[in-house]
Amino acid sequence: MLRTHTCGELRAEQAGSQATLCGWVQKVRDKGGMVWIDLRDRYGVTQLIFEEGVTDTKVIEMAKTIGREFVLKASGEVVERFAKNDKIETGDIEIKVTDLEILNASKVPPFIIDNDTDGGEELRMKYRYLDLRRGEVRDKLMLRHKMLQATRKYLSDSSFMEVETPVLIKSTPEGARDFVVPSRVNKGEFYALPQSPQTFKQLLMVSGFDRYFQIVKCFRDEDLRADRQPEFTQIDCEMSFVSQQDILDTFEGLTRFLFKEALDVEVGEFVHMQYDDAMRLYGSDKPDVRFGMQFVELNDVAQNKGFNVFDQAELVVGICAEGCADWTRKQIDALTDFVKRPQVGAKGLVHVKCNTDGTFKSSVDKFYSQEDLKAWADKAGAKPGDLILVLSGGIDATRKQMNDLRLHMGDLLELKDPMNFKPLWVLDFPLLEWDEDTQRYHAMHHPFTSPKEEQIPLLDTDPGAVKANAYDLVINGVEIGGGSIRIHDQKTQALMFKHLGFSDEEAKSQFGFLMEAFEYGAPPHGGIAFGFDRLCSMFGGSDSIRDFIAFPKNTSARDVMIESPSPISRDQLDDLGLDLLPSE
Repeated sequence: MLRTHTCGELRAEQAGSQATLCGWVQKVRDKGGMVWIDLRDRYGVTQLIFEEGVTDTKVIEMAKTIGREFVLKASGEVVERFAKNDKIETGDIEIKVTDLEILNASKVPPFIIDNDTDGGEELRMKYRYLDLRRGEVRDKLMLRHKMLQATRKYLSDSSFMEVETPVLIKSTPEGARDFVVPSRVNKGEFYALPQSPQTFKQLLMVSGFDRYFQIVKCFRDEDLRADRQPEFTQIDCEMSFVSQQDILDTFEGLTRFLFKEALDVEVGEFVHMQYDDAMRLYGSDKPDVRFGMQFVELNDVAQNKGFNVFDQAELVVGICAEGCADWTRKQIDALTDFVKRPQVGAKGLVHVKCNTDGTFKSSVDKFYSQEDLKAWADKAGAKPGDLILVLSGGIDATRKQMNDLRLHMGDLLELKDPMNFKPLWVLDFPLLEWDEDTQRYHAMHHPFTSPKEEQIPLLDTDPGAVKANAYDLVINGVEIGGGSIRIHDQKTQALMFKHLGFSDEEAKSQFGFLMEAFEYGAPPHGGIAFGFDRLCSMFGGSDSIRDFIAFPKNTSARDVMIESPSPISRDQLDDLGLDLLPSE
Protein backbone atom coordinates (compact mmCIF):
# COMPACT_ATOMS: atom_id res chain seq x y z
CA MET A 1 0.00 0.00 0.00
CA LEU A 2 1.18 3.50 -0.80
CA ARG A 3 -0.37 4.80 2.42
CA THR A 4 -0.12 3.79 6.07
CA HIS A 5 -3.43 5.40 7.10
CA THR A 6 -6.58 6.84 5.55
CA CYS A 7 -7.50 10.52 5.73
CA GLY A 8 -10.19 9.81 8.30
CA GLU A 9 -8.25 7.60 10.66
CA LEU A 10 -5.66 9.56 12.68
CA ARG A 11 -6.43 10.86 16.18
CA ALA A 12 -4.62 12.77 18.94
CA GLU A 13 -3.31 9.58 20.55
CA GLN A 14 -1.21 8.99 17.43
CA ALA A 15 0.63 12.31 17.77
CA GLY A 16 4.39 11.81 17.45
CA SER A 17 4.08 8.88 15.04
CA GLN A 18 4.89 8.84 11.33
CA ALA A 19 2.17 8.49 8.72
CA THR A 20 1.76 8.44 4.95
CA LEU A 21 -1.55 9.55 3.43
CA CYS A 22 -2.88 9.48 -0.13
CA GLY A 23 -5.85 11.43 -1.41
CA TRP A 24 -7.29 14.39 -3.27
CA VAL A 25 -6.73 18.06 -2.45
CA GLN A 26 -9.94 19.61 -1.17
CA LYS A 27 -8.55 23.02 -0.27
CA VAL A 28 -5.21 24.91 -0.29
CA ARG A 29 -4.51 27.89 1.98
CA ASP A 30 -1.22 29.64 1.14
CA LYS A 31 -0.30 32.31 3.71
CA GLY A 32 3.22 32.93 2.43
CA GLY A 33 5.31 31.40 5.15
CA MET A 34 2.74 28.70 5.86
CA VAL A 35 0.74 26.43 3.54
CA TRP A 36 -2.15 24.23 4.65
CA ILE A 37 -3.67 21.55 2.43
CA ASP A 38 -6.83 19.62 3.26
CA LEU A 39 -6.36 16.10 1.89
CA ARG A 40 -9.51 14.02 1.29
CA ASP A 41 -10.30 10.38 0.61
CA ARG A 42 -13.56 8.49 1.10
CA TYR A 43 -12.86 8.07 4.81
CA GLY A 44 -12.42 11.73 5.73
CA VAL A 45 -10.17 14.81 5.58
CA THR A 46 -6.78 15.41 7.19
CA GLN A 47 -4.92 18.73 7.24
CA LEU A 48 -1.32 18.86 5.97
CA ILE A 49 0.97 21.66 7.12
CA PHE A 50 4.07 23.11 5.42
CA GLU A 51 6.15 25.78 7.19
CA GLU A 52 9.05 27.81 5.76
CA GLY A 53 12.23 27.21 7.72
CA VAL A 54 10.92 23.89 8.98
CA THR A 55 9.69 22.04 5.89
CA ASP A 56 12.24 21.20 3.17
CA THR A 57 12.38 24.04 0.62
CA LYS A 58 11.63 21.79 -2.36
CA VAL A 59 8.67 20.30 -0.56
CA ILE A 60 7.11 23.65 0.35
CA GLU A 61 7.72 25.01 -3.17
CA MET A 62 5.95 21.96 -4.56
CA ALA A 63 3.06 22.52 -2.14
CA LYS A 64 2.62 26.07 -3.48
CA THR A 65 2.04 24.70 -7.01
CA ILE A 66 -0.76 22.36 -6.01
CA GLY A 67 -4.38 22.96 -6.96
CA ARG A 68 -7.73 21.50 -6.02
CA GLU A 69 -8.26 17.79 -6.78
CA PHE A 70 -4.54 17.06 -7.29
CA VAL A 71 -3.78 13.50 -6.15
CA LEU A 72 -1.04 13.50 -3.50
CA LYS A 73 1.05 11.18 -1.40
CA ALA A 74 2.21 12.95 1.77
CA SER A 75 4.42 11.63 4.57
CA GLY A 76 5.35 13.21 7.86
CA GLU A 77 4.82 13.42 11.60
CA VAL A 78 1.38 13.41 13.18
CA VAL A 79 1.22 16.49 15.43
CA GLU A 80 -1.48 18.00 17.62
CA ARG A 81 -3.16 20.99 16.03
CA PHE A 82 -2.88 24.37 17.72
CA ALA A 83 -6.30 25.45 16.39
CA LYS A 84 -8.50 22.39 16.58
CA ASN A 85 -11.44 21.76 14.21
CA ASP A 86 -14.38 20.05 15.91
CA LYS A 87 -16.27 19.74 12.61
CA ILE A 88 -14.15 16.83 11.36
CA GLU A 89 -13.10 13.57 13.02
CA THR A 90 -9.39 14.31 12.48
CA GLY A 91 -9.70 17.88 13.74
CA ASP A 92 -7.29 17.41 16.67
CA ILE A 93 -4.26 16.58 14.52
CA GLU A 94 -2.43 17.49 11.33
CA ILE A 95 0.51 16.08 9.37
CA LYS A 96 3.77 18.05 9.44
CA VAL A 97 4.86 17.02 5.94
CA THR A 98 8.45 15.94 5.27
CA ASP A 99 7.94 14.25 1.91
CA LEU A 100 5.43 15.10 -0.82
CA GLU A 101 4.67 13.42 -4.15
CA ILE A 102 2.20 14.58 -6.76
CA LEU A 103 0.66 11.33 -8.03
CA ASN A 104 -1.46 13.17 -10.57
CA ALA A 105 -2.38 16.75 -11.38
CA SER A 106 -5.95 17.90 -11.98
CA LYS A 107 -7.73 20.44 -14.12
CA VAL A 108 -9.78 22.97 -12.17
CA PRO A 109 -13.04 21.09 -11.52
CA PRO A 110 -16.25 22.52 -13.00
CA PHE A 111 -17.82 22.92 -9.57
CA ILE A 112 -16.73 23.02 -5.94
CA ILE A 113 -16.39 19.48 -4.61
CA ASP A 114 -17.82 20.04 -1.16
CA ASN A 115 -21.17 19.59 0.52
CA ASP A 116 -21.94 23.26 -0.19
CA THR A 117 -21.28 22.88 -3.90
CA ASP A 118 -21.98 25.54 -6.52
CA GLY A 119 -22.79 22.94 -9.19
CA GLY A 120 -26.34 22.48 -10.52
CA GLU A 121 -27.84 19.00 -10.80
CA GLU A 122 -27.33 18.60 -14.55
CA LEU A 123 -23.68 19.72 -14.33
CA ARG A 124 -23.02 17.37 -11.43
CA MET A 125 -24.61 14.47 -13.31
CA LYS A 126 -22.38 15.20 -16.32
CA TYR A 127 -19.36 14.96 -14.02
CA ARG A 128 -20.85 12.34 -11.72
CA TYR A 129 -17.44 10.82 -10.96
CA LEU A 130 -16.50 14.17 -9.39
CA ASP A 131 -19.82 14.55 -7.58
CA LEU A 132 -19.22 11.16 -6.00
CA ARG A 133 -16.20 12.64 -4.20
CA ARG A 134 -18.49 14.88 -2.16
CA GLY A 135 -19.05 13.68 1.39
CA GLU A 136 -22.84 13.81 1.38
CA VAL A 137 -23.07 11.81 -1.86
CA ARG A 138 -20.54 9.29 -0.60
CA ASP A 139 -22.48 8.92 2.66
CA LYS A 140 -25.64 8.05 0.72
CA LEU A 141 -23.88 5.30 -1.17
CA MET A 142 -22.41 4.06 2.11
CA LEU A 143 -25.94 3.85 3.52
CA ARG A 144 -26.94 1.84 0.44
CA HIS A 145 -23.97 -0.48 1.02
CA LYS A 146 -24.95 -1.03 4.67
CA MET A 147 -28.51 -1.83 3.67
CA LEU A 148 -27.34 -4.29 1.00
CA GLN A 149 -25.20 -6.14 3.52
CA ALA A 150 -27.93 -6.11 6.17
CA THR A 151 -30.49 -7.45 3.67
CA ARG A 152 -28.24 -10.32 2.66
CA LYS A 153 -27.49 -11.14 6.30
CA TYR A 154 -31.12 -11.21 7.42
CA LEU A 155 -32.35 -13.26 4.47
CA SER A 156 -29.41 -15.68 4.51
CA ASP A 157 -29.85 -16.19 8.26
CA SER A 158 -33.55 -16.90 7.54
CA SER A 159 -32.64 -19.77 5.15
CA PHE A 160 -33.20 -17.80 1.96
CA MET A 161 -30.95 -18.75 -0.96
CA GLU A 162 -29.67 -16.09 -3.37
CA VAL A 163 -30.21 -17.20 -6.98
CA GLU A 164 -29.52 -15.13 -10.10
CA THR A 165 -32.15 -15.16 -12.84
CA PRO A 166 -31.74 -14.25 -16.55
CA VAL A 167 -31.52 -10.68 -17.79
CA LEU A 168 -32.38 -11.51 -21.41
CA ILE A 169 -35.95 -12.84 -21.28
CA LYS A 170 -39.21 -12.88 -23.25
CA SER A 171 -41.34 -9.78 -23.79
CA THR A 172 -44.91 -9.92 -22.42
CA PRO A 173 -47.80 -7.53 -23.11
CA GLU A 174 -48.82 -6.98 -19.48
CA GLY A 175 -47.40 -4.25 -17.23
CA ALA A 176 -45.17 -1.37 -18.27
CA ARG A 177 -43.31 -1.16 -21.56
CA ASP A 178 -40.35 -3.50 -21.96
CA PHE A 179 -36.88 -2.51 -23.02
CA VAL A 180 -36.22 -4.82 -25.96
CA VAL A 181 -32.91 -6.20 -27.22
CA PRO A 182 -32.57 -7.41 -30.84
CA SER A 183 -31.04 -10.82 -31.41
CA ARG A 184 -28.20 -11.03 -33.95
CA VAL A 185 -28.27 -14.82 -34.12
CA ASN A 186 -32.06 -14.99 -34.48
CA LYS A 187 -32.72 -12.01 -36.75
CA GLY A 188 -36.15 -10.43 -36.44
CA GLU A 189 -36.57 -11.72 -32.89
CA PHE A 190 -36.07 -9.85 -29.65
CA TYR A 191 -35.26 -10.36 -26.00
CA ALA A 192 -36.72 -8.14 -23.29
CA LEU A 193 -35.00 -6.87 -20.17
CA PRO A 194 -36.93 -8.04 -17.09
CA GLN A 195 -39.42 -5.77 -15.35
CA SER A 196 -39.09 -8.29 -12.52
CA PRO A 197 -37.94 -11.92 -12.19
CA GLN A 198 -41.55 -12.94 -11.45
CA THR A 199 -41.95 -16.10 -13.53
CA PHE A 200 -38.43 -17.31 -12.79
CA LYS A 201 -38.85 -17.07 -9.05
CA GLN A 202 -42.11 -19.00 -9.34
CA LEU A 203 -40.28 -21.65 -11.34
CA LEU A 204 -37.69 -21.82 -8.56
CA MET A 205 -40.52 -22.66 -6.16
CA VAL A 206 -41.57 -25.47 -8.52
CA SER A 207 -37.93 -26.59 -8.43
CA GLY A 208 -38.01 -26.93 -4.66
CA PHE A 209 -35.95 -23.86 -3.71
CA ASP A 210 -38.46 -22.95 -1.03
CA ARG A 211 -36.85 -19.65 0.03
CA TYR A 212 -35.34 -17.53 -2.76
CA PHE A 213 -34.05 -13.98 -2.82
CA GLN A 214 -32.15 -11.79 -5.22
CA ILE A 215 -31.03 -8.17 -5.14
CA VAL A 216 -31.77 -7.66 -8.78
CA LYS A 217 -31.73 -5.02 -11.52
CA CYS A 218 -35.10 -4.49 -13.20
CA PHE A 219 -36.02 -2.37 -16.22
CA ARG A 220 -39.16 -0.46 -17.21
CA ASP A 221 -39.51 1.84 -20.19
CA GLU A 222 -41.88 4.35 -18.58
CA ASP A 223 -42.11 8.04 -17.84
CA LEU A 224 -39.77 9.12 -15.06
CA ARG A 225 -40.32 10.90 -11.77
CA ALA A 226 -38.08 11.60 -8.81
CA ASP A 227 -38.72 8.08 -7.49
CA ARG A 228 -38.38 6.29 -10.85
CA GLN A 229 -35.47 5.25 -13.02
CA PRO A 230 -35.47 3.15 -16.21
CA GLU A 231 -33.27 0.68 -14.35
CA PHE A 232 -33.81 0.10 -10.66
CA THR A 233 -33.02 -2.42 -7.95
CA GLN A 234 -35.42 -4.75 -6.12
CA ILE A 235 -35.09 -7.00 -3.12
CA ASP A 236 -36.95 -9.87 -4.75
CA CYS A 237 -38.17 -12.77 -2.62
CA GLU A 238 -40.36 -15.87 -2.84
CA MET A 239 -41.39 -18.54 -0.31
CA SER A 240 -43.14 -21.91 -0.55
CA PHE A 241 -45.67 -23.52 1.81
CA VAL A 242 -46.66 -20.21 3.40
CA SER A 243 -49.77 -18.18 4.14
CA GLN A 244 -50.12 -14.44 3.65
CA GLN A 245 -49.46 -13.91 7.35
CA ASP A 246 -46.19 -15.88 7.15
CA ILE A 247 -44.93 -13.49 4.47
CA LEU A 248 -46.05 -10.40 6.40
CA ASP A 249 -44.25 -11.63 9.52
CA THR A 250 -41.04 -12.50 7.66
CA PHE A 251 -40.73 -9.17 5.87
CA GLU A 252 -41.86 -7.11 8.80
CA GLY A 253 -38.84 -8.72 10.44
CA LEU A 254 -36.59 -7.71 7.53
CA THR A 255 -37.88 -4.12 7.68
CA ARG A 256 -37.29 -3.88 11.43
CA PHE A 257 -33.79 -5.33 10.99
CA LEU A 258 -32.90 -2.76 8.29
CA PHE A 259 -34.13 0.15 10.39
CA LYS A 260 -32.08 -1.05 13.35
CA GLU A 261 -28.91 -1.81 11.38
CA ALA A 262 -28.92 1.29 9.15
CA LEU A 263 -30.52 3.95 11.37
CA ASP A 264 -30.52 2.43 14.87
CA VAL A 265 -34.28 3.04 14.93
CA GLU A 266 -36.84 0.76 16.58
CA VAL A 267 -39.99 0.76 14.44
CA GLY A 268 -43.41 0.57 16.12
CA GLU A 269 -46.48 -1.45 15.20
CA PHE A 270 -47.11 -2.48 11.59
CA VAL A 271 -50.78 -1.61 11.21
CA HIS A 272 -52.94 -3.78 8.91
CA MET A 273 -55.44 -1.89 6.72
CA GLN A 274 -57.82 -3.14 4.05
CA TYR A 275 -57.48 -1.56 0.62
CA ASP A 276 -61.13 -0.47 0.69
CA ASP A 277 -60.59 1.28 4.04
CA ALA A 278 -57.44 2.99 2.78
CA MET A 279 -59.34 4.41 -0.19
CA ARG A 280 -62.36 5.41 1.93
CA LEU A 281 -60.39 7.06 4.74
CA TYR A 282 -57.39 8.44 2.84
CA GLY A 283 -58.19 8.30 -0.89
CA SER A 284 -54.94 6.45 -1.47
CA ASP A 285 -53.66 2.87 -1.49
CA LYS A 286 -50.48 4.18 0.17
CA PRO A 287 -51.75 6.46 2.95
CA ASP A 288 -49.41 8.51 5.11
CA VAL A 289 -50.63 7.75 8.64
CA ARG A 290 -48.13 9.94 10.48
CA PHE A 291 -50.99 12.40 10.98
CA GLY A 292 -54.79 12.30 11.14
CA MET A 293 -57.28 14.15 8.94
CA GLN A 294 -59.07 10.98 7.93
CA PHE A 295 -61.82 11.52 5.38
CA VAL A 296 -65.40 11.82 6.57
CA GLU A 297 -68.23 11.31 4.11
CA LEU A 298 -70.89 14.02 4.42
CA ASN A 299 -73.48 13.02 1.80
CA ASP A 300 -76.22 12.37 4.36
CA VAL A 301 -75.83 15.74 6.10
CA ALA A 302 -74.76 17.96 3.16
CA GLN A 303 -77.06 16.91 0.32
CA ASN A 304 -80.69 17.88 -0.42
CA LYS A 305 -80.29 21.35 1.04
CA GLY A 306 -80.48 23.23 -2.28
CA PHE A 307 -76.73 23.45 -2.96
CA ASN A 308 -76.57 21.87 -6.42
CA VAL A 309 -72.79 21.31 -6.35
CA PHE A 310 -73.29 18.86 -3.47
CA ASP A 311 -76.72 17.57 -4.48
CA GLN A 312 -75.42 16.36 -7.86
CA ALA A 313 -72.22 14.81 -6.50
CA GLU A 314 -71.56 11.11 -5.99
CA LEU A 315 -69.42 11.94 -2.97
CA VAL A 316 -69.20 14.85 -0.53
CA VAL A 317 -66.13 14.36 1.64
CA GLY A 318 -64.31 16.47 4.22
CA ILE A 319 -61.26 16.57 6.45
CA CYS A 320 -60.80 18.36 9.76
CA ALA A 321 -57.70 20.54 10.21
CA GLU A 322 -57.23 20.95 13.93
CA GLY A 323 -56.69 24.49 15.25
CA CYS A 324 -56.96 26.15 11.82
CA ALA A 325 -60.23 28.09 12.27
CA ASP A 326 -58.22 31.31 12.55
CA TRP A 327 -56.74 30.93 9.07
CA THR A 328 -57.12 34.09 7.03
CA ARG A 329 -59.08 34.56 3.83
CA LYS A 330 -55.75 34.72 2.00
CA GLN A 331 -54.66 31.34 3.40
CA ILE A 332 -57.94 29.67 2.47
CA ASP A 333 -57.89 31.22 -0.99
CA ALA A 334 -54.43 29.69 -1.43
CA LEU A 335 -55.93 26.27 -0.58
CA THR A 336 -58.66 26.84 -3.17
CA ASP A 337 -56.04 27.74 -5.76
CA PHE A 338 -54.13 24.56 -4.83
CA VAL A 339 -57.09 22.22 -5.42
CA LYS A 340 -57.94 23.99 -8.71
CA ARG A 341 -54.49 23.29 -10.15
CA PRO A 342 -54.62 20.94 -13.16
CA GLN A 343 -52.55 18.39 -11.23
CA VAL A 344 -55.34 18.18 -8.61
CA GLY A 345 -58.37 18.99 -10.76
CA ALA A 346 -61.04 20.11 -8.28
CA LYS A 347 -63.50 22.83 -9.32
CA GLY A 348 -63.63 24.49 -5.91
CA LEU A 349 -63.33 24.12 -2.16
CA VAL A 350 -65.90 24.59 0.61
CA HIS A 351 -64.74 25.44 4.13
CA VAL A 352 -66.36 25.66 7.55
CA LYS A 353 -64.74 27.53 10.45
CA CYS A 354 -65.69 26.12 13.84
CA ASN A 355 -65.44 29.27 15.91
CA THR A 356 -64.31 29.13 19.53
CA ASP A 357 -67.68 30.55 20.68
CA GLY A 358 -69.47 27.50 19.26
CA THR A 359 -70.79 29.16 16.10
CA PHE A 360 -69.90 28.27 12.53
CA LYS A 361 -68.87 30.37 9.56
CA SER A 362 -68.76 28.75 6.13
CA SER A 363 -68.39 29.60 2.45
CA VAL A 364 -71.89 28.16 1.89
CA ASP A 365 -73.86 29.92 4.67
CA LYS A 366 -76.54 30.79 2.07
CA PHE A 367 -77.58 27.13 1.90
CA TYR A 368 -76.85 25.77 5.38
CA SER A 369 -78.04 26.74 8.85
CA GLN A 370 -75.99 26.66 12.03
CA GLU A 371 -77.71 23.35 12.88
CA ASP A 372 -76.69 21.93 9.49
CA LEU A 373 -73.08 22.97 9.95
CA LYS A 374 -73.05 21.58 13.47
CA ALA A 375 -74.09 18.22 11.99
CA TRP A 376 -71.08 18.46 9.66
CA ALA A 377 -68.79 19.25 12.60
CA ASP A 378 -70.20 16.40 14.70
CA LYS A 379 -69.65 13.92 11.90
CA ALA A 380 -66.13 15.22 11.24
CA GLY A 381 -65.22 15.20 14.94
CA ALA A 382 -64.42 18.92 14.69
CA LYS A 383 -63.97 20.98 17.86
CA PRO A 384 -64.19 24.74 18.36
CA GLY A 385 -61.09 26.21 16.71
CA ASP A 386 -60.97 23.62 13.91
CA LEU A 387 -61.40 24.07 10.16
CA ILE A 388 -63.39 21.68 7.95
CA LEU A 389 -62.43 21.46 4.26
CA VAL A 390 -64.88 19.84 1.84
CA LEU A 391 -64.70 18.61 -1.77
CA SER A 392 -67.34 16.92 -3.91
CA GLY A 393 -67.76 15.14 -7.24
CA GLY A 394 -67.24 11.63 -8.62
CA ILE A 395 -66.10 9.12 -6.02
CA ASP A 396 -62.68 8.20 -7.42
CA ALA A 397 -61.71 11.68 -8.59
CA THR A 398 -62.85 13.38 -5.38
CA ARG A 399 -60.99 10.93 -3.16
CA LYS A 400 -57.82 11.53 -5.17
CA GLN A 401 -58.28 15.31 -4.91
CA MET A 402 -58.89 15.15 -1.17
CA ASN A 403 -55.80 12.96 -0.77
CA ASP A 404 -53.75 15.66 -2.51
CA LEU A 405 -55.26 18.33 -0.25
CA ARG A 406 -54.70 16.26 2.90
CA LEU A 407 -51.02 15.70 2.06
CA HIS A 408 -50.67 19.42 1.25
CA MET A 409 -52.14 20.30 4.66
CA GLY A 410 -49.70 17.87 6.25
CA ASP A 411 -46.86 19.85 4.67
CA LEU A 412 -48.30 23.25 5.63
CA LEU A 413 -48.84 22.17 9.25
CA GLU A 414 -45.44 20.42 9.41
CA LEU A 415 -46.98 17.09 10.40
CA LYS A 416 -44.62 14.92 8.33
CA ASP A 417 -41.68 14.30 10.64
CA PRO A 418 -39.20 12.42 8.39
CA MET A 419 -37.83 10.48 11.36
CA ASN A 420 -41.28 9.35 12.54
CA PHE A 421 -41.71 6.08 10.64
CA LYS A 422 -45.24 4.68 10.49
CA PRO A 423 -45.37 1.38 8.58
CA LEU A 424 -48.55 -0.38 7.56
CA TRP A 425 -49.65 -3.28 5.43
CA VAL A 426 -52.38 -2.52 2.91
CA LEU A 427 -54.23 -5.78 2.22
CA ASP A 428 -56.75 -7.33 -0.17
CA PHE A 429 -56.41 -5.22 -3.28
CA PRO A 430 -58.85 -5.69 -6.16
CA LEU A 431 -57.67 -8.55 -8.36
CA LEU A 432 -58.63 -6.78 -11.60
CA GLU A 433 -59.11 -3.20 -12.77
CA TRP A 434 -61.14 -2.08 -15.76
CA ASP A 435 -59.33 -0.19 -18.52
CA GLU A 436 -61.57 2.16 -20.51
CA ASP A 437 -59.14 2.41 -23.43
CA THR A 438 -58.89 -1.33 -24.07
CA GLN A 439 -62.39 -2.12 -22.73
CA ARG A 440 -61.16 -5.08 -20.73
CA TYR A 441 -59.86 -6.00 -17.31
CA HIS A 442 -56.16 -5.90 -16.48
CA ALA A 443 -54.40 -7.48 -13.51
CA MET A 444 -53.96 -4.86 -10.80
CA HIS A 445 -50.77 -6.58 -9.59
CA HIS A 446 -49.83 -9.18 -12.22
CA PRO A 447 -51.52 -12.17 -13.88
CA PHE A 448 -50.09 -14.66 -11.38
CA THR A 449 -51.72 -13.14 -8.29
CA SER A 450 -54.11 -15.48 -6.52
CA PRO A 451 -57.71 -14.39 -6.01
CA LYS A 452 -59.28 -14.93 -2.61
CA GLU A 453 -60.24 -18.58 -2.83
CA GLU A 454 -63.82 -18.07 -1.70
CA GLN A 455 -64.33 -15.37 -4.36
CA ILE A 456 -63.15 -17.37 -7.41
CA PRO A 457 -66.79 -18.02 -8.52
CA LEU A 458 -67.29 -14.24 -8.79
CA LEU A 459 -64.84 -14.15 -11.70
CA ASP A 460 -67.69 -15.30 -13.94
CA THR A 461 -70.37 -12.99 -12.53
CA ASP A 462 -68.71 -9.89 -11.05
CA PRO A 463 -64.95 -9.91 -11.80
CA GLY A 464 -64.43 -6.34 -10.56
CA ALA A 465 -65.54 -7.36 -7.07
CA VAL A 466 -62.93 -10.11 -6.65
CA LYS A 467 -60.19 -9.38 -4.13
CA ALA A 468 -56.59 -10.48 -4.54
CA ASN A 469 -54.49 -12.23 -1.96
CA ALA A 470 -52.13 -9.27 -2.28
CA TYR A 471 -50.39 -6.87 0.08
CA ASP A 472 -48.26 -3.72 -0.02
CA LEU A 473 -45.88 -2.42 2.63
CA VAL A 474 -46.32 1.35 2.96
CA ILE A 475 -44.19 3.65 5.12
CA ASN A 476 -44.98 7.36 5.47
CA GLY A 477 -47.06 7.43 2.30
CA VAL A 478 -44.50 5.62 0.17
CA GLU A 479 -45.01 2.14 -1.23
CA ILE A 480 -41.87 0.29 -0.15
CA GLY A 481 -42.79 -3.18 -1.32
CA GLY A 482 -45.60 -5.28 -2.68
CA GLY A 483 -46.43 -8.90 -3.32
CA SER A 484 -49.04 -11.61 -3.27
CA ILE A 485 -49.82 -15.25 -2.79
CA ARG A 486 -49.48 -16.74 -6.27
CA ILE A 487 -51.68 -19.00 -8.31
CA HIS A 488 -50.00 -22.42 -8.20
CA ASP A 489 -52.37 -24.63 -10.20
CA GLN A 490 -52.86 -24.76 -13.95
CA LYS A 491 -56.67 -24.61 -13.84
CA THR A 492 -56.88 -21.36 -11.83
CA GLN A 493 -54.09 -19.78 -13.88
CA ALA A 494 -55.95 -20.63 -17.12
CA LEU A 495 -59.11 -19.08 -15.64
CA MET A 496 -57.18 -15.93 -14.76
CA PHE A 497 -55.78 -15.61 -18.29
CA LYS A 498 -59.30 -16.04 -19.69
CA HIS A 499 -60.64 -13.13 -17.62
CA LEU A 500 -57.69 -10.99 -18.68
CA GLY A 501 -58.76 -11.45 -22.29
CA PHE A 502 -56.07 -13.93 -23.33
CA SER A 503 -57.04 -16.56 -25.85
CA ASP A 504 -55.79 -20.09 -25.17
CA GLU A 505 -53.23 -19.58 -27.95
CA GLU A 506 -52.02 -16.27 -26.51
CA ALA A 507 -51.73 -17.70 -23.02
CA LYS A 508 -49.77 -20.67 -24.31
CA SER A 509 -47.51 -18.48 -26.45
CA GLN A 510 -46.70 -16.07 -23.64
CA PHE A 511 -46.73 -18.28 -20.54
CA GLY A 512 -46.93 -21.89 -21.74
CA PHE A 513 -43.70 -22.76 -19.92
CA LEU A 514 -45.19 -21.68 -16.59
CA MET A 515 -48.54 -23.38 -17.20
CA GLU A 516 -46.72 -26.62 -18.01
CA ALA A 517 -44.53 -26.28 -14.90
CA PHE A 518 -47.67 -26.08 -12.75
CA GLU A 519 -48.53 -29.61 -13.93
CA TYR A 520 -45.40 -31.01 -12.29
CA GLY A 521 -46.20 -30.44 -8.64
CA ALA A 522 -46.07 -26.69 -7.97
CA PRO A 523 -46.22 -25.91 -4.22
CA PRO A 524 -48.38 -23.14 -2.73
CA HIS A 525 -46.14 -20.08 -2.75
CA GLY A 526 -46.03 -16.32 -2.48
CA GLY A 527 -43.56 -13.49 -2.32
CA ILE A 528 -42.77 -9.83 -2.26
CA ALA A 529 -40.44 -7.32 -3.87
CA PHE A 530 -39.07 -4.21 -2.15
CA GLY A 531 -38.05 -1.16 -4.15
CA PHE A 532 -34.51 -0.99 -2.83
CA ASP A 533 -33.63 2.44 -4.26
CA ARG A 534 -36.83 3.87 -2.77
CA LEU A 535 -36.09 2.24 0.58
CA CYS A 536 -32.61 3.80 0.57
CA SER A 537 -33.98 7.26 -0.21
CA MET A 538 -36.47 6.99 2.66
CA PHE A 539 -33.76 5.92 5.10
CA GLY A 540 -31.58 8.77 3.85
CA GLY A 541 -34.32 11.40 4.17
CA SER A 542 -34.46 12.21 0.44
CA ASP A 543 -37.33 12.42 -2.04
CA SER A 544 -35.20 11.29 -4.98
CA ILE A 545 -33.80 7.82 -5.56
CA ARG A 546 -31.16 9.31 -7.89
CA ASP A 547 -29.21 10.44 -4.83
CA PHE A 548 -28.69 6.79 -3.85
CA ILE A 549 -27.65 5.42 -7.25
CA ALA A 550 -24.00 5.72 -8.22
CA PHE A 551 -24.64 6.55 -11.88
CA PRO A 552 -28.31 7.51 -12.36
CA LYS A 553 -30.21 8.67 -15.43
CA ASN A 554 -31.81 12.13 -15.57
CA THR A 555 -35.54 12.82 -15.91
CA SER A 556 -35.26 12.27 -19.68
CA ALA A 557 -33.82 8.78 -19.09
CA ARG A 558 -30.43 9.95 -20.33
CA ASP A 559 -26.98 9.39 -18.87
CA VAL A 560 -25.47 12.78 -19.62
CA MET A 561 -22.04 11.63 -18.44
CA ILE A 562 -21.53 8.89 -21.04
CA GLU A 563 -24.09 10.41 -23.46
CA SER A 564 -26.41 7.44 -23.55
CA PRO A 565 -28.65 6.45 -25.26
CA SER A 566 -26.85 7.18 -28.53
CA PRO A 567 -27.08 6.18 -32.20
CA ILE A 568 -25.31 3.03 -33.36
CA SER A 569 -23.52 2.46 -36.64
CA ARG A 570 -25.06 1.21 -39.87
CA ASP A 571 -22.83 -1.87 -39.63
CA GLN A 572 -24.28 -2.74 -36.23
CA LEU A 573 -27.82 -2.27 -37.50
CA ASP A 574 -27.15 -4.44 -40.52
CA ASP A 575 -25.64 -7.09 -38.27
CA LEU A 576 -28.86 -7.13 -36.26
CA GLY A 577 -31.09 -7.18 -39.31
CA LEU A 578 -32.58 -3.77 -38.44
CA ASP A 579 -33.28 -0.94 -40.84
CA LEU A 580 -33.77 2.09 -38.59
CA LEU A 581 -31.57 4.69 -40.25
CA PRO A 582 -31.98 6.28 -43.69
CA SER A 583 -29.44 5.20 -46.27
CA GLU A 584 -26.63 7.66 -46.84
